[in-house]
Order: sequence, then structure tokens, then C-alpha cells
Amino acid sequence: METRAGDPGAFAHFDLSRVDSPAFVVDAARLRQNLAILADVRDRAGIKLLSALKAFSMWKVAPLVGEYLDGVCTSGLWEALLAAEHYKGEIATYCAAYKAEDLPEICRLSDHVIFNTPGQIARFRAVLEAQQPHFDVGLRINPLHAEGEVPRYDPCAPHSRLGFPVDQLESAHLEGVTGLHFHTLCEQDFEPLRRTWEAVLPRIEPFLPQLKWLNFGGGHHITRADYQRDELVNFLIAVKAQTGCELYLEPGEAVALDAGILVGTVLDTHWNGMPLAITDISATCHMPDVIEAPYRPAMLGELPQIDTDVDEGAGGAVRLGGPSCLAGDVIGDYRFASGPDVGQRFAFLDQAHYSMVKTTTFNGVPLPSIWLWDSEADSLECVRRFGYEDFRGRLS
Repeated sequence: METRAGDPGAFAHFDLSRVDSPAFVVDAARLRQNLAILADVRDRAGIKLLSALKAFSMWKVAPLVGEYLDGVCTSGLWEALLAAEHYKGEIATYCAAYKAEDLPEICRLSDHVIFNTPGQIARFRAVLEAQQPHFDVGLRINPLHAEGEVPRYDPCAPHSRLGFPVDQLESAHLEGVTGLHFHTLCEQDFEPLRRTWEAVLPRIEPFLPQLKWLNFGGGHHITRADYQRDELVNFLIAVKAQTGCELYLEPGEAVALDAGILVGTVLDTHWNGMPLAITDISATCHMPDVIEAPYRPAMLGELPQIDTDVDEGAGGAVRLGGPSCLAGDVIGDYRFASGPDVGQRFAFLDQAHYSMVKTTTFNGVPLPSIWLWDSEADSLECVRRFGYEDFRGRLS
């Protein structure tokens, strides 16, 4: 299983006993650092940059996001409502398929309403015309150019439902449409974007005079240390000049990359052919991508993996799993500097994006509390705790 790297940053010096367990802890200082990088790219390239709420929607820090970025992109009515209540700037909404009863409110809230197919636009044209002109209508296209490393996360995988196949695009499909959107990347650097543009440009070039904007979606790991930001800026400047269109990027992970940890506690240990530890962090409830991707999250302070047989001695690999009844609720194998012992705290790195928005209460497993830390001022605030009432309120 691939280990997803994480930069501990200031969390290397954070006392894990200062918060509940389990708990998400987000570092406001790291968020500011990421947002400043994104704003710098935006300013140098002369584009607009939106934060993807599907990846990171901790609205406690919405004012901070608003200081740097141009707005947010949302995935439906509820995220659009959240955006309108808490975030500054533009709201761009895309959904693979809209419900008729939701669309008037989505149109009222949004600056861009992006559809997955021309058929939906035609079907809802009366609704759109009644709501305009305060928002633009966009169409998501599928460039038919796969760059994803994991098919499950590749919007251009064969038979993907996401986006209208660009080889079917005709001028009539763009009646009333002012922009095209495509999203093909997942945790990737600049070169896949360049290759995607080279593949899609010949397909859309005849339609560019009809368009005001192009949205290159998300998946851009712009805040990663090795991302080719200068190349991205030069590319965006060139595309603007080439097309005459306003350009948008919608990073999600890049906003909160390495800005949060998930703190847990060892609840029990035993042996079944190798050392095992049960924790109050559940892969299926708190980090579902560990099972879905799959991937192995990096642990704060873990020892390097070694290519020797697992043994019971100190420093050997220990398999961590959650408290749920799912047999596959396994996080991964880790080497601790000492222990692990019952009651010992530990933390997984880079858990602010996606993990926070995907948590569930399956099996009655409690949700992690949410904390906001500022590593520069060392201020710490408990933003939210979840109790039995939150579990009960989702059921009937």
C-alpha cells in the first residue's frame, strides 16, 4: 500500500495531550502559508482561484480563506448554502446531476452554475432563463485524456459519468453557455495539466469565440514543495493570451495540504501472528480514503520501515486498526519509537483535507472533535465537539 507523504511542520512540536482523542487539529499558520502561495500564483498569472469546499469546508476559517482567494466552488445546494453563509467572493457550483427542486436556489446563490451535460441545460432552460442574468452557465467537458494514477479517482477513466465527452461537443450544445469546465487531475503537479490542455485545445478551439471563461478544475497540488509554480504561471499567462478567456483554478487539497493532523489513542494491544493495536481512530469512519484509495497515511514521528520480518520486539511493525466491527478497518503497519502502550497518543499527518468532510458514525464510533491551532501564536481553540445527540440526530 502506498504511503502518502506528510510534512509534520510545526506539528512535530505539538503536545498531543492538549486535545481530545480522537481529534482533528488544524494549524491556521500553515493554512495562511498555503493560501499565500495560491494567491501569489493567482496574482502573477492574472487568473481567479477558488477553494473547493468538497475537500476542505471548515467554515471557521472561511474569513481566512476570503483574505486570499476569489471565492469557493461547491458541489450542490448544501455546499452552496454554506458558501453563501460564510465565505466571501464568487460561488461556482457544479453537480453531476441537479434535482429540479434544488436548482432555483442554486441559481440564486451561485455566480457560475456548471452542468454535466447539454441535456440537463436544455431540460432546465426555462428555470435558468427565469433566474438570469446574475449568473453564468457552464458546461463540464470530459477531455478523454486520462492522467489519473488511480482509476477510481480519474474523471477521464473509461465510461466516466463526469463531464460531456469533448469529441461529441457541437456549437448547438453551447447555446447560453459562457464557459467550459474540466477536471482531470488528482494530487498532481504541472505536467499533467499541460498535457491535458494540449489534448483538449484542438477539440474546443472552434468554440472559444463563444466563451468568456475556462475552468481547469482541481487536483493541482500547487502548495506542494516540488510543484513547478513558475511553469504553471507562465502556462496560464500563455493560455489567457491564446484564448482570450478568463481562467479559473479550483484547488482543494492544496488549500489545506499538511495543515492538519488526526490525533488518536491506543485502546488495546494484542498478538495474532504480529503485534496488533486497536485505536480510537477508525479507517472506515474517520479516514475512508485509506480503504477506498487505498493508501497508508504517514504517522507523526514514526520510524522508517525496514525490510525484515515482522517481530514482537521493540521497534517492530505494529498493525493499527479501528474500534469498529468491520474486519477491514485497518489503517496500516507502523513502527513506533517506543510502545505502543495502552493510552499512548499518536497522530496521522495531512488529515485536514477530505478526511474531515468524509467522517461517519458507522457502528456508533464517535466523530473526532475539531480544533484550531495557530502554531505561530500557540493559541488553541476547540471549534466543535460531537456527542451522542449528533449520532442520534442522523437516525430515526
